[in-house]
Parts: sequence; structure tokens; C-alpha cells
Amino acid sequence: MPPRQLRFILNFAVPLAFAMGLSFALYLALTWSARQSDYLAQERQSQLVTLIVSNMQADIAHDQESSSVWDDAVRVVMNQTPDREWLENNLGQWMQTYFQHDGAFIVSPKDDILLGFLDGQTDRHAAYARIADVARPLIEKLRSRLVRQDDTGVDDHVLSIGESDIGSIGARPAIISLKPIISDSGNIEQVPGQEFIHIAVRFLDGNFLDTIGRDYLFENLQFTRIGAVGDSQSRAPLRTVSGKLIGYLTWKPFRPGTAVLGNATPFLAGGAALLLGLTGFLGALAWRRSSHLIRSRRQLEHMAHSDGLTGLPNRASFSRHLGSVLATRRPADTVAALYLDLDRFKEVNDTLGHPVGDALLIEVAARLKDTIGQSAGMAARVGGDEFTVAVTAADIESIERLCELLVAAVRRPFVIQGHPITIGLSAGVAIAAEDCRDASELTRKADIALYHAKAAGRNRYAIFGSHMDELVRARRQMEQDLRIALEGHQISVHYQPVYSAKDQVLKGVEALVRWRHPQKGAIPPDVFIPVAEETRLIEPLGELVLREACFAAVHWPDLTVAVNVSAIELRNETYAMRVLSTLNAAGLNPTRLEIEITESALGDNSGHCERNIAALRALGIRFALDDFGTGFSSFGRLQSLDVDRIKIDKCFVDGFGKPGGNEEIVRAMIKLAQAKGLRTTAEGIETPEQNAVLQRLGCDDVQGYLLSRPVPAAAIDAMLASDAGIGRAL
Repeated sequence: MPPRQLRFILNFAVPLAFAMGLSFALYLALTWSARQSDYLAQERQSQLVTLIVSNMQADIAHDQESSSVWDDAVRVVMNQTPDREWLENNLGQWMQTYFQHDGAFIVSPKDDILLGFLDGQTDRHAAYARIADVARPLIEKLRSRLVRQDDTGVDDHVLSIGESDIGSIGARPAIISLKPIISDSGNIEQVPGQEFIHIAVRFLDGNFLDTIGRDYLFENLQFTRIGAVGDSQSRAPLRTVSGKLIGYLTWKPFRPGTAVLGNATPFLAGGAALLLGLTGFLGALAWRRSSHLIRSRRQLEHMAHSDGLTGLPNRASFSRHLGSVLATRRPADTVAALYLDLDRFKEVNDTLGHPVGDALLIEVAARLKDTIGQSAGMAARVGGDEFTVAVTAADIESIERLCELLVAAVRRPFVIQGHPITIGLSAGVAIAAEDCRDASELTRKADIALYHAKAAGRNRYAIFGSHMDELVRARRQMEQDLRIALEGHQISVHYQPVYSAKDQVLKGVEALVRWRHPQKGAIPPDVFIPVAEETRLIEPLGELVLREACFAAVHWPDLTVAVNVSAIELRNETYAMRVLSTLNAAGLNPTRLEIEITESALGDNSGHCERNIAALRALGIRFALDDFGTGFSSFGRLQSLDVDRIKIDKCFVDGFGKPGGNEEIVRAMIKLAQAKGLRTTAEGIETPEQNAVLQRLGCDDVQGYLLSRPVPAAAIDAMLASDAGIGRAL
């Protein structure tokens, strides 16, 4: 080889080959490092999934003890005729609403099922049959330990022994946890092994996986029974205590190394000339990756303990904090749990939309934090428009002053995205006794006190007292009584006449529901209608009123009949079909029916309300907007509302003739309705002066006690028969 060519090879080819070799070696090293990083990341995720499931088992057992270690529970289950409603409220419904348990059962020493529901199935025997294969071995094991008085694992935090396992219920994985129902004071004698057993069930698919995936950033987290998964999926096995495999939790793995390698590969192609710069770049990427992993870990820890919308601590963090406060309190400390609920928040979501509702929640959270301050306590968001506060103060009076400040802070108007919004706050307060160490029980009492505050009129606070348990019982009793009333003949329909404002001629009637309880007498609609709406009994109740009104109206050919409909009914996609079926059965012309709705029915994101209204209006049925002017945006939204009439609320009519009265407001309402081609009806006419003002302002129709109270159908028959279509006391 000529010396010149040899020098070329030595001067260029050899260094180039060395650089390429070094680059290739660096690429191999980076590839190995990326794979190791991916492997470690997947291992950490698998360990995290296993830890989450294990912690869930411990949490469920702890949740149960809030009600299973309780003298009252022991007395009830040992009674010859146990109060099933009490058991459902305190060992069933409470577990589902507060702890999100999917099922709860109580099994007697003779294997009778005193209480049972599972994932919406309320037949206790049918529900228990679904878990029996998993539950029976655990029951036998727990009873054996109870007979031996084996207290392994019981300490200051674990109050009773228990058994827990992961099993299959049908095709679904679930945690099944068993706890004996025992005395908290030790003053009730129980035969070892003859204790009643409480069973809690929490499914490990569906909502559980959605929550875990969202909180811990697991992508596409699913449950599968298939053992083999591709490289594109990571998995963690779910096994019973005995080691039996029931399936896997799978997810799309987090691969930080692959991501870094993908970013780095184009730079490696630059060759040896860029080797030094590339090395520095890879070092920077490694540093950024490390920083990103640290930030991600911190973010995961924050998300695990915080509410994603408001940034406040979440339910789990609040429970841990309150438990710690109770455990470390000084003798002079007064500790309280507050359960807060926003009044009229649902109307904000319904009328202005969920983005405005979310922004409002953020503002509320900020006001709560500012009001509480840094040292007084901790606020948390536990779901929806509900918040909790843990407070340590010098005395009860200080806690009462804080409650007053919280109510006042939330009542101040908000301005969200240009919308002026006024809501309220109701608060329940539970003061911890000196020996109280149970955060769940204290929170439960605050929740009951909140219920009492709402029942007393909202925008206020109430402090828990032993009498408040009776309020919950009364609410449940009303629900049960209402179910019986709907099946019997306690519900009736009365009709309030509607008159022409101009000439006082009877033009129609409004159907109003009435309930006469056989022992309690007449129960006002504003008492039982909210219960009906909360329990979805409003649908059969509304159907009863509609049917009665349509069949009665057939005998009044010259009158229209108006029927109120709840937003819950109108959101049912079958509502229009059921109305049409009722009209056909009664033989009533659709043009004689008017359906009264409120603004809350028009904020339905699913579109069912709008479709039902459109379908019924196409048949000739008319719609009226009730309580006009009392919502958040009645005047602005009137431009787009698909109604035929507005009803002016009684609160505006009451102001007539007083300083700063409402005549001009009502005049504006009537003029606006006339400009839109809508008719108007004024409610609550109680004096001749109010009647005269409405005539002068051009209102179309009027109704109220001055003209006629609501009366049975027979009274309307009598009015028409005697041509008594003119109101009294005119």
C-alpha cells in the first residue's frame, strides 16, 4: 500500500472508525440503561398496584369498625326482632354512601341474613348467594378464632379481629372483609363464637380502577383473567390468601428509558464529531429524566392525598388528619369535625353548566381556607359540593364563631365568568368527647348534624346531639311511609282554579298533590316532595298525579289542566312516551294539557329534557315556566326557552303596595313575555289590591287564595254545574 494511502487511513479512517465504534458502544450502553430504567419503572408500578390493593383491604376493615364495634349495634342485632331499618342506616347505607362499599351483610350465629345488599341488588338472600362461596370459609375461620379468643393483630388502631380475602364474585374481583359486631365498652356480655358478623364488599374493577388510574396515572388500567399479555402491557396478579390466582390488573407501562432513548437516537447518528456534545446532551437528558421522575413522584403523592379540582386534601387525607388530631389532643383542646354542604349548588350546574360549577367550587375552597386560617384547622373536599373541616379550638364558643364566619363567607355573592351567583352553606358540627378517638364516627355525627341544619332551613349550622339520630330515622320512616302511600289510597289530587285576570272567568286548573297520612294527618308537599325526589319516588308520584288530572279533565271540556313535572321525571328519556300513553288512556286532547317546569329542568346536559319538551309540544301540549324570576338567569335565558307561558312567583306579588314594591319588576316581566308572544299567570293572589294591580299591568291569568284554594275534583264539578266560575271575595 502506498505510503500516502496509509497515511490517509491512519489520519482519517482509524479515528473515524474509533469514533463510530465509541458511538456504537455508547448507544449500546444507553440502550441497556433505557431497558433497565423501563424495568425498574414497571417494577415500581407493579409494587404500587399491589400496595394499593393491600391498603384497600386494611382501609375496608378499618371502615367497618366505625359501626361494628358499637354497643348500639350489638343491642340491635341481639334483639329478638332486630330493627332492620336501623341496621340498614348504620351498618349498610352509611358504609355505601361514606366509604363507597359495594355491598354489606350481617350474618347471625345461625347463618341467617339480617341485612344484605350488593351493587344495587337489595334482596338480601339473593345478594348473599352471590358471595356465599367466598364468604363461608372466612366466616368459619373467623368464628373459630372468636371461640379461641384469638386476638392476634388487635392493637390501639385495630379494635377487633377480622378476616379478609380477595375473591371472584361472578366474573368480578372483589375484596371481602369480615368483622364481628362487638361491644365498644365491654359491658355487654357476648358468647365467644356467637357474635353476629358484618361483611363488607368492594369490587376491584369499574369505578375502583377508574379512580386508581386517574389518581396514580395508570393508563388503561383494567382487570383481566387472561394470563398472557403482550409487551405493550404491564400486569400485577390478584391472588387469594391461599395463593389462588383469580386474574390480573393490567395497564400500559410507563417507559421513561425508552422515551429518553427515542429522543437521544437522532443525535447519536451525528457521529464521532458530535460525540462530546452528544455526551453532554445525554447527561442533560439524564438529569432532566431524574428531575422529571422526582417531580412525577411528588405529583403522584400529592394526587393521592389531594382533591384534583380544588387542591384541598381529599377524604382519605382528612380522615388520617382527624384521627391524628384526636390521638394527640391535649386535655384542654376542643376538637370538632364539620361537615359542610353548599345550598343551591345544583341549580348552578343545571342553569350555568358544570364548568361554571367547577370554577365556583374552586372559589368556595379558597374562601374556606381563608376563613379557617393556617392554625385553626384543615378543610377538605370529600366529593361533589361537600367539604369537611377538622378544628382544634379553646372552647365550643370558638367553634361556633368559626361556623358563623364560614356560613357568612359563602353567602357573599360570587362572580364566576361574568355571572353573579349567590349560594349558601349548611354545616353540621360534631364535638369530640374526651375519650373519642374514632375519626369516622365523629364525621358520621357531623353528617347527621348537617342533615338537621338543612331540615331547619339551610344557611345555618347545627351541633350534633343524641336527638339527631331520631331525625335520620324520621326521614327514613317518611320514605317508607311514602312508598306505602303510593301503593294505597293516601295520595290525592286537588285542583286550584286559574282565572282570567281581565274578566275573572274560570279558564283552567292546576293539579296539586296532597298526602293524608292515616296517623300523622296532612303532610305538606314541601316536606315530602324533596324526599320523593331524593329517592326517585317522584316518578311514580308524578305519574299518579298526571293520570288523575287527565282523567278528571275529561269531564271539564272547557278547562285546561296544568301539571307540575320534576326535572328528574323530564330527564327520563321515556317521559314523553308515558305522557302520550296517559293521554290516550284518558281520551284527553293534548292541547288541553299544560306542563309546568322549572329552570333546573333546562340545564340537562344529556339533552333528554329538550327532546321530551320538543316531542310533547309537537303533539300540542303546552309548557309553562314556573317560579319565573327566581332562578339564576331567567331574563337572559327567556330568549331561548321553548315554553308557552311564564308563571310569576308569589314572592313578587307579595311586594305590591309596599315601599320599594315589585310592581315595576312584574310590569317588566309581563312586557317581556308579551314581546316574546308568551302568556303570563301570576300566583299567590291573596288581596283585591293585588288582583287589581295585575289587571292594570296586563297579566293574562291569576290564581291564589283570594279566588279559590285548591279543592277536590268534586268541587270543580260543582263550580261548573252552578256556573260558579268566578272567584270568591272579589
